[in-house]
Amino acid sequence: MSEVLASDVDVVTFGCRLNAYESEIIRTQAAADGLSDAVVFNTCAVTGEAVRQARQAIRKARRERPGARLIVTGCAAQIDPAAFAAMPEVDLVLGNAEKGQAGSYLPQPELGRVRVNDIMSVRETAGHLVDGLKDRARAYVEVQNGCDHRCTFCIIPFGRGNSRSAPAGEVVEQIRRLAAQGYREVVLTGVDVTSWGADLPGQPTLGQLVARILKLVPELARLRLSSIDAAEIDADLLRCFAEEPRLAPYLHLSLQAGDDMILKRMKRRHSRADALRLIAAVRAVRPGTAFGADLIAGFPTETDAMFENTLSLVDEAGLSFLHVFPYSPRPGTPAARMPAVARADVKARAARLRAAGEAALARHLQRQVGRTLIGLVERDGMARAEDFTEIAFEGPAEVGGLAALSVTGHDGKRALARVAVLEAAE
Repeated sequence: MSEVLASDVDVVTFGCRLNAYESEIIRTQAAADGLSDAVVFNTCAVTGEAVRQARQAIRKARRERPGARLIVTGCAAQIDPAAFAAMPEVDLVLGNAEKGQAGSYLPQPELGRVRVNDIMSVRETAGHLVDGLKDRARAYVEVQNGCDHRCTFCIIPFGRGNSRSAPAGEVVEQIRRLAAQGYREVVLTGVDVTSWGADLPGQPTLGQLVARILKLVPELARLRLSSIDAAEIDADLLRCFAEEPRLAPYLHLSLQAGDDMILKRMKRRHSRADALRLIAAVRAVRPGTAFGADLIAGFPTETDAMFENTLSLVDEAGLSFLHVFPYSPRPGTPAARMPAVARADVKARAARLRAAGEAALARHLQRQVGRTLIGLVERDGMARAEDFTEIAFEGPAEVGGLAALSVTGHDGKRALARVAVLEAAE
């Protein structure tokens, strides 16, 4: 959870990078609408725990700011607006499509307390140009929203709608603006980024978009992709990894499981072998590329043997960064009706996955010792390397700039380094 401030308006963000980007749009639109003395909650619905945290934060805000206007938006509000409207603390519920629209934060009592339309009818995305995210060293650009797939565990398509892409020209223009503002790194984000272009004329690929950005915005030092689907990587994107050093050598994959039967029951589009082939293909053209992954522990019907297949994937795929989710049933999804794994087993499997992730990260960090990494300085004494390695460093370096950092060791969670050169050559 994070906060973005707009005068006396707080924007509290839950969940993904796309939400973080959209919170900046909310901040800008709220200011344009003249909203004051308010808290806007940009919620997440990926797990039941995320919804619980949002509700808890809303109640806390009412206690601490009794006179403030409390507005709830985001995926949880889109999916279940009635639940938030029933909270006495809430003044207004906005849908995902409405949260960035002009006038949404103006007093309009005739429209009622709930303004949530059919998200499946939305056909456009990324209609906003922003000049970066407040207090962040890197910028995020929404290139895609929504999802056409229906994984059995996932409620997000009902919060985001169908897949829709931002035109390449608009994306390039926004990144050019961000680079002019001094951002050294831009992250392309969305709900299903690899589907970018499928709904555009000519059906361009994500790889073609990446190549166009790097060609037309030569002043951008580093371009990064957010989480992508493990089902495929297009030939143009693979070529970019091979030929474009400014494309960060890191991919976070939406793997979810390492057992083929569980992947089928999840209605994922890849098999275990597909994921391993994708990772091998990228490493073949860009040695040293690091990989992260989302993994779910305790999906319904998962046996001990099935879980072991997921656990062994961490080492077999050479993963370095894990996001582990204990399975959380989402009402309305097919998986919620499947035979559940005992909660004690879910928690135990999640703990084992996290332990495997910690060991994998330690091995990754050990490989960095003795190297000089180019880090984007996120805050004083902390940077992020091209391959997503977090670096705690000593020495002067400008926040938002690139610094060459000599790695001397690690603490199991991050590399430890000292500044070698204040500003790296582009």
